[in-house]
Order: sequence, then C-alpha cells, then structure tokens
Amino acid sequence: MQIIFEYHDVTSSDSLEQLTTEKLEKLGLKYDMVIRADVFFKTENTTSDQTGKICNIRLSLPGPRLFAEASHDNFTDSVSESINDLERQLRKRKEKMKTY
Repeated sequence: MQIIFEYHDVTSSDSLEQLTTEKLEKLGLKYDMVIRADVFFKTENTTSDQTGKICNIRLSLPGPRLFAEASHDNFTDSVSESINDLERQLRKRKEKMKTY
C-alpha cells in the first residue's frame, strides 16, 4: 500500500508519520484490497480546546473511495479515531462483497 502525507499549516513530523504508517499497514494486512492512503494533517482555529488538530484519511480501493476525518486536541487521537472509522467502513464493504 502506498501512503502519501500532506501537511496544511502544520510542520511535518517523522514520529506522527511513523505512527500513522504502522496503523495503516495493519489495516492493509487485514484488508488487502486497499491500494493507497492519502493522509492530510491540518490545524484549525476553534473556540474549543478539545478540537483543532484535524486528520483526514482517504483510502483508494476498488469501488468508491473511503474517507474519515477526526478533530481532537492532538494529532495522535485524531489519527486513531480516523483509522477506527475507516476500519468500520472496510468491514462493512468486505461484508457486502460477494465471491463468485
């Protein structure tokens, strides 16, 4: 699986990329239909202290793309929530697939 990182108003972080890559690789092993992952990190000014660090992940696979977005006070929690949401979507997609 190919993983592409993009940063908007955020400095790049090797540790954040490593954490995200590990989690996405686990998804890739479990669901081999995933071809590519686009990961976007952004910051946003919000009135709440609990949001503002946004992680968007878009997965390319056969059929429509899957997308998840999460906003927390740190990127680690945002990545975890986005991955969990994508895993839920992948599970549903796999259940609908039929073998002929």
